[in-house]
Amino acid sequence: MTNQSRQTASHPVLSSVSAQLFVSDIKASCEFFTDKLGFALDFAYGDPPFYGQVVRDNARLALRLVCEPVFVGDMRQREHLLSASITVNTASEIKRLFLDFQATGVDFHQALKKEPWGARNFIVRDPDENLILFAGPAD
Repeated sequence: MTNQSRQTASHPVLSSVSAQLFVSDIKASCEFFTDKLGFALDFAYGDPPFYGQVVRDNARLALRLVCEPVFVGDMRQREHLLSASITVNTASEIKRLFLDFQATGVDFHQALKKEPWGARNFIVRDPDENLILFAGPAD
């Protein structure tokens, strides 16, 4: 089956995706995403909260409280394991987003750079060491 025939066939369409990040403090994570990255709190569930979601435009990140390390040692950093990937539509948007985050004092795992495959991206490190890729076209 070709891509064209798959697109015209009647089937359920996936309309969004939400990554789930494992965090050690829901309140601190919500503050990071709202204060530093411009997300809004969609909800926090539990008393005290153990699950929540932040949203910015069409990007949704679920936050799940975990009380033990998810990765062994420095594996996440050493292997550059991404927890989420968020895209923007234009080269000017990715550059502006990087500059906005830089102005708020965000910790970057990787600064804005053009990749060999033509994307321009950067990686943010949240308070729990989750790596979040922000990507856009290079030109």
